[in-house]
Amino acid sequence: MNLNSLTPAKGSVLSEKRIARGQGSGHGGTSTRGHKGAKSRSGYSTKIGFEGGQMPLQRRVPKFGFKNINRVEYKAINLDAIQSLAERKNITDITPEVLRENGLISRNDLVKVLGRGELKAKVNVTAHKFSSTAKSGIEAQGGNVSEI
Repeated sequence: MNLNSLTPAKGSVLSEKRIARGQGSGHGGTSTRGHKGAKSRSGYSTKIGFEGGQMPLQRRVPKFGFKNINRVEYKAINLDAIQSLAERKNITDITPEVLRENGLISRNDLVKVLGRGELKAKVNVTAHKFSSTAKSGIEAQGGNVSEI
């Protein structure tokens, strides 16, 4: 087998439909557009979402509420996750970089530490936000809390 002997599978390639090349082609005359009407004219295009006069889907579906463009999304990390990380990896300083390396957050995530679970290790935690229970839980074990 050589490169020059390669051919597409039988029936996979169709020849181009040559429209408006005379009556002998079978696609002359009206050029497969039928007779008269807007669809037969040049430059015809429907509006996006037009459904032939039926109420379009984007107008049928009810809408409510709004999306706040200024909303800041935080990735929640609980105290039990910090405790297990401190036990497994023997880490005393928890930062977003450490969380990223251990697969708890993605690249551009902002971190908020929440107070679920129990913290037994003394750790210094650096994050973007803290809940009051998380802050008191970390400081109760003698750790430090610092916001970025």
